[in-house]
Amino acid sequence: MTDYRVESDSLGEVLVPANALYGAQTQRAIDNFPISGITFSRTFIKALGLVKLAAARANADLGLLPDDMAQAIQEAAQEVADGHWDDQFPIDIYQTGSGTSTNMNANEVIAHLASEKLGRKVHPNDHVNMGQSSNDVIPTAMHVAAWLEADATLLPGLRHLQAVIESKAREVTDVVKTGRTHLMDAMPVRLDQEMSAWATQVRKGVARVERALEDVSRLAIGGTAVGTGINTHPEFGDRVAAILSEITGLPFEKTDNHFEALSAQDAMVALSGQLKTVAASLMKIANDLRWMNSGPIAGLGEIALPAVQPGSSIMPGKINPVIAEAMTMAAAQVMGNDVAVTIGGQSGVFELNVMLPLIAHNVLQSEKILGNAARVLADKAISGFTVNRERISSVVDKNPILVTALNPIIGYELGAKIAKRAYAEGRSIKEVAAEMTDLSPEELDRILDPARLTRGGIVAGK
Repeated sequence: MTDYRVESDSLGEVLVPANALYGAQTQRAIDNFPISGITFSRTFIKALGLVKLAAARANADLGLLPDDMAQAIQEAAQEVADGHWDDQFPIDIYQTGSGTSTNMNANEVIAHLASEKLGRKVHPNDHVNMGQSSNDVIPTAMHVAAWLEADATLLPGLRHLQAVIESKAREVTDVVKTGRTHLMDAMPVRLDQEMSAWATQVRKGVARVERALEDVSRLAIGGTAVGTGINTHPEFGDRVAAILSEITGLPFEKTDNHFEALSAQDAMVALSGQLKTVAASLMKIANDLRWMNSGPIAGLGEIALPAVQPGSSIMPGKINPVIAEAMTMAAAQVMGNDVAVTIGGQSGVFELNVMLPLIAHNVLQSEKILGNAARVLADKAISGFTVNRERISSVVDKNPILVTALNPIIGYELGAKIAKRAYAEGRSIKEVAAEMTDLSPEELDRILDPARLTRGGIVAGK
């Protein structure tokens, strides 16, 4: 048994790997929850380290913790935040609903490191966890992590996607294509007009996320066990929030109601809901790209997405829209995550929500995969697609729905007859309309010009 050491907690002795920085409570959680193999993300561990750092500094400033001990805890917590000890956080996401196991994991690792630095005992509960409870630390770390992931990955990825869409749209302002409603031919639109909808979806998604993050900025720290702030200084929550804001540059502040912050996770549920909305937007964009790229012979064939990899193990030369497909799968995962977050959010029972690890994991995963997938979609699909102008133009000219522009002049009924005949005979609307109306070729050229019909302010037939 030389590879193990004996640690103890209030339940008794536990064997812990000899080289582990954690102690008995972490080991019990490892033993108790061999469920998924999924552990907290790098971003969450960073946030948890920063919370412990801020707590130590606040307690020192309040005269509750010796300066040298506080300094050792801060240095150890910074190492945790910086990712030096991620392998010491092995506890499964599916654990105690309060996240107590992970809070104690952090307390034990930081206490071990701080003790080595200080040369005397730093206690995980009495010192590292001073003025705190798992019940306010974990919700605080969740909010900090959600902001960190949004700031580092999600929002930059979405803004980049918006910029790439807008840039590409400026290259195709002269491309007039067949509009489609119900997947059926409709009036012409310009490709840049179609893409403007994508850019607006992404821009509005960013704004929605930013509004949701305003509530996430409010932190539960200072509420301790049930929201009353038992065993902590009255200024502790405000000080920790201010320190976290200083460290990260993000707008954190103490919640205005600790009871709500501990018992409910409405802010995270709301954020998850906005992530779901963004996912729906990005799935729409990705599916538009897939349809436009379909073919190249038997599909729409309006664009060709960049060929990033062979598409088939059996069909030579086949190229698939794999980047768009990856985007749709990421979006589907985010939608599923939101269902779990919603269920987690309603799992607040009296003074505590008991699905905190689940909520944290799902929201952070959604932010990460949306931000990364948006960047990949921008750089490996949208920025490099080419337009099949000849194919688009030939389809537009044959589109019988162009007859709509003649409605104010010849009426709906005659327009329908012209459209049906043009479709049945495989001829253009101009040809058939020239035979079935008194309009001159010059008038028909002007009225049925597809580019003219895409301009705002045009009254059809005028």
